[in-house]
Amino acid sequence: MQELSPFHLAIPVTDLDAARTFYRDIIGCEEGRSSSHWVDFNFFGHQLVIHHSDSIPKIINNDVDKKSVPVPHFGVVLKQKDWNSLAEKLRLQGIPFVIEPYTRFKGEAGEQSTMFFLDPSGNALEFKAFKNISQLFAR
Repeated sequence: MQELSPFHLAIPVTDLDAARTFYRDIIGCEEGRSSSHWVDFNFFGHQLVIHHSDSIPKIINNDVDKKSVPVPHFGVVLKQKDWNSLAEKLRLQGIPFVIEPYTRFKGEAGEQSTMFFLDPSGNALEFKAFKNISQLFAR
């Protein structure tokens, strides 16, 4: 697997303070530079920027494994122990899941744990953990 370069993602949020608290205190991202209209975060080694906006893009849902997956969405692939810790932290914080944590492709190539939830502005996030990370792009 090639060495990964950090991605940069900028997303709209309708309440900068609520989103700042969510990404910093709930997700655990270190805060970087900011202004009165945007905030940078270290999103698991990647650069996430939240920008104040009056609206966010409309989310649609696609059927995947008989579950209604929100699109667009973003997130990261974690190690299983970190994924388990995040899922438990979200539960303890009362964050509702769009799709509860579960395992897809159990016993097959690409077996993965996944969960979906929303930030305070309604942006959809998916976090995953693979049983075998070398199968990230397995067919």
